[in-house]
Amino acid sequence: MSEEMYSIKEAMLYSQRIGHLSKALWKAVEKDWQLWIKPYDLNINEHHILWISYHLKGASISDVARFGVMHVSTAFNFSKKLEERGYLKFSKRDDDKRNTYIELTESGSELIIEMNRHYLDSPHTILEGSLPLKELYGRFPEFLDVMAVIRNIYGDDFVEIFERSYKNYQEVFDVIHEKEMVVK
Repeated sequence: MSEEMYSIKEAMLYSQRIGHLSKALWKAVEKDWQLWIKPYDLNINEHHILWISYHLKGASISDVARFGVMHVSTAFNFSKKLEERGYLKFSKRDDDKRNTYIELTESGSELIIEMNRHYLDSPHTILEGSLPLKELYGRFPEFLDVMAVIRNIYGDDFVEIFERSYKNYQEVFDVIHEKEMVVK
């Protein structure tokens, strides 16, 4: 990049602003997330691994680490704990003996669905903080600029998996909601 595109002052102010906003947002997200999963005796890394496994179906530990934005050893160690609790199973593939793959067990899938059903049982400051914008604009805030930055940092694969998992999540949510409507 050419130095003429931006000044050092502009670069530093931008970086500081992103840093402070990200930290503030993360602290609220982290608190909300921890309160949501606390009744299930999970930490954020474990829940994230379960969620990724649910949507990627047979992901490698490397995929989980990349998409979960965590070190491979972190993904492996927390996955091992989840396997011990009966939520995940490990496997190797005949055509790929180097990578370890994880898949949710039936118990793991049931846990994810149970947690989703009880999402609103805990406070969600991020959701509550966004509701005035939804009321004003008729939708929750979008993050197109942030997604573009994330794409430039983590690549197209990351964003593609992110979008695919959210599409999958919407479809799963619709199926669960339809089943609950039939039961009522």
